[in-house]
Amino acid sequence: MSLGRGLLIALAAWLLGPGAAWAVPAPVATIQIEGVISPVTLRLVGTAIDRAQADRAQALVLQLDTPGGLERSMRAIVQRLLNSEVPVIVYVSPTGARAASAGVFITLAGHVAAMAPATNIGAAHPVALGGSVDKESMKKIENDAAAFIRTVALERGRNADWAEKAVRQSVSVTERDALRLKVVDLVAESLPELLDRVDGRTVKTVRGPVTLATRGAPVRPIEIGFRDRFLNVITDPNVAYVLMMLGMLGLFFELSNPGVVLPGIIGGISLILAFFAFQSLPINYAGLLLILFGIVLLVAEIKIVSHGVLAIGGIISMALGSLMLFDAPEVGFRISWWVIAPTIGSTAGLFLWVLSVGVRALKRRPVLGASGLIGQPGVALGPLAPDGQVMVQGEIWRAVVKGGPIPDGARVRVVDVQGLTLTVATADDRGGTP
Repeated sequence: MSLGRGLLIALAAWLLGPGAAWAVPAPVATIQIEGVISPVTLRLVGTAIDRAQADRAQALVLQLDTPGGLERSMRAIVQRLLNSEVPVIVYVSPTGARAASAGVFITLAGHVAAMAPATNIGAAHPVALGGSVDKESMKKIENDAAAFIRTVALERGRNADWAEKAVRQSVSVTERDALRLKVVDLVAESLPELLDRVDGRTVKTVRGPVTLATRGAPVRPIEIGFRDRFLNVITDPNVAYVLMMLGMLGLFFELSNPGVVLPGIIGGISLILAFFAFQSLPINYAGLLLILFGIVLLVAEIKIVSHGVLAIGGIISMALGSLMLFDAPEVGFRISWWVIAPTIGSTAGLFLWVLSVGVRALKRRPVLGASGLIGQPGVALGPLAPDGQVMVQGEIWRAVVKGGPIPDGARVRVVDVQGLTLTVATADDRGGTP
């Protein structure tokens, strides 16, 4: 039966000729890009384009939701899109998503630009990473970004004037205004609707014009590997901040308790991961230095008796540094108060607890050496008039009496130690030491 069915299929394909190829459209690949544009994002987009070409997909849909990111990574992504042999459809989705800052450049660079309802695009003014720059340098950066986005928009036949305003004036528009201003090509509520509406559209690629046949085409999502997912997660500002604090605390406890090992290992790994994330985030180095200074003060509290002044100063320094750590107006690049407050609170509570334990230890009576014997109870081994022997803590000591004679077997209390001789008094004598 199966052999006969195969022969029938082969006969049908021979009779229909080339038209049979249109029965099943070539697949469409998709990938979801969320969060900050970083070197990890560049790797994901590059991998997706290469995978789409290898699988002979007729198009790649890049579903985008980003607050912006690193300018260097954005430029590399735009170059990949402009030189892609596979048509790339940049789709700002899902509902409520945005293409801000670097996301504007990426959206305009797509062969087809689309948006979902209740999304927005814009606010592409460049932000200097690692602190402020002088006015002249900032003007150069702005002019360079404006020229770049303008040439990208002209290459794709989109509104270059609005694109330049997005850089120079940080304008932002909704999906409906973007369609009206010819910033994007269409608005689609879902991926199937998007594929239906771009069907038959001809786009220009580096290998020439390509006509899309996406209606009813099978969709093949490109899975993001664990490595890329993990690296993408740690570039979140909140995660990077927690990793940095965890790393510093781990190193602090390793320095305060040499040989524990585990806190040092965890702290070192966390700090390395945090510094990897910082390369794609707008770090304010003044904030970072305040946090480092706070850790130095906390470490100094162990070595210097300051009665808690250094510890309190360290906690205040860390709190101020946390507020200043990420210097960017975009919400996606700032640390949430729901992360800062518990982190600083738990750090302060931990160090205050350690400090209180240390204070209680200082106030505790010594239990070793000569000073540890003072106040200890004992028993007279024979009469003490005025000297003799006593047993204290299971050991026999030579003793002299402070006050009147003490009979054999009486309970005594040590009030002073001079070399190997104890000065004792009766257990009910609470007078001061000589």
